[in-house]
Amino acid sequence: MKKYFQFDELGTSYRKEIIGGLTTFLSMAYILFVNPDTLSMSSIPDLPAEMRMDANAIFVATAIAAAIGSILMGVIAKYPIALAPGMGLNAFFSYTVVLTMGVPWQTALSGVLVSGIIFILLTLTGLREKIINSIPAQLKLAVGAGIGLFITFVGLQSADIIVGNEATLVGLGDLTNPQTLLAIFGIIVTVILMVRGVKGGIFYGMVITAVVGMIFSQIPLPEKVVGAVPSIAPTFGQAFMNLDQIFTIQMLVVILTFLFVDFFDTAGTLVAVANQAGLMKDNKLPRAGKALFADSAATVVGSVLGTSTTTSYVESTAGVAAGARSGFASVVTGILFLLALFFSPLLGVVTPAVTAPALIIVGALMVATLGNIEWNRFEIAVPAFLTIITMPLAYSIATGIAIGFIFYPITMIVKGKAREIHPIMYGLFVIFVLYFIFLV
Repeated sequence: MKKYFQFDELGTSYRKEIIGGLTTFLSMAYILFVNPDTLSMSSIPDLPAEMRMDANAIFVATAIAAAIGSILMGVIAKYPIALAPGMGLNAFFSYTVVLTMGVPWQTALSGVLVSGIIFILLTLTGLREKIINSIPAQLKLAVGAGIGLFITFVGLQSADIIVGNEATLVGLGDLTNPQTLLAIFGIIVTVILMVRGVKGGIFYGMVITAVVGMIFSQIPLPEKVVGAVPSIAPTFGQAFMNLDQIFTIQMLVVILTFLFVDFFDTAGTLVAVANQAGLMKDNKLPRAGKALFADSAATVVGSVLGTSTTTSYVESTAGVAAGARSGFASVVTGILFLLALFFSPLLGVVTPAVTAPALIIVGALMVATLGNIEWNRFEIAVPAFLTIITMPLAYSIATGIAIGFIFYPITMIVKGKAREIHPIMYGLFVIFVLYFIFLV
């Protein structure tokens, strides 16, 4: 085991890897509760039952997808990088594809499945680098920041901190509402933990908020902590049932968005974690193909189980900071996700007031990419800004991407830099223009 994971070469040990794997798990354990809340859209009242996914089944799918993805990454790519259903992509799945576009969640799962398969093919054929290079780095940064704003907006809404307003579209909610106050308390606690550098600060913030909510009778006490693993039947295999529904321009846009965000989110996470762990060689990422294969395979598995896109988690850097250097840490994280399956009774205490702080803080972390955008170049600033601002205002990640990808070729051509635009970007320009003409 030590030889396979190269403990001696990496200067690590079982103790360091176990502590690192545990730290990574605690840093991302919030997804076990936030993902079911997001995909079931529990914060949206009066939603038809057929539009909601089963929260218990999603909990199981989340844990198993995270376990399989993390173990695959550890065993195949040998990186200390854990995987789970991605934040942002789950919001896009629920609030844009299902709620706004009206796509059945079963069909949306089919879209996730197809995007995962395409990701695998791109990895195996070597087209990955061409596609990565075709999309400007500035737009990649804008997409990440825009998703961060979108997630924050969703969190503020679910906590009723921001509500609808007839005069101004949106406005400040009733801050004397006990549930809203509980969410605000959770935000403050989580911010304090994060500023103090507490590993797993988001997870601990959720725990403290839930406990306080139970103390003040705002959250019902759980009947038990440990229970039987819920049934995954309501979501398992649904991705296969609606594959014939994905051959539309609308679903093509959805699939491309799933693929695009996962593609670059994964690439960024791999580089960030590998750099921190000192695993980069000559500015190149060893075994990058294997890492991307593990990521895309996890997306396929997750879609079959019944969850949105599974992706690499930047929270893995917390495990690296605690000493993780090899894939054994990811295996440890995966095993912990499997053990978490027995704690499903705690889902009942994870209300929108508990998950809202996590959404808001994750959003704050994602907008850090704003600082790397070249705002002094107007031909870059316009498409980047429109990408970022459209996502929360139109309540659609896909619409934000589409707007940015339409304006980028226009501004660059007018600037006299048409040759800098990759042919793939022109193709996406046409696709998104058609999308607005025929589908919006």
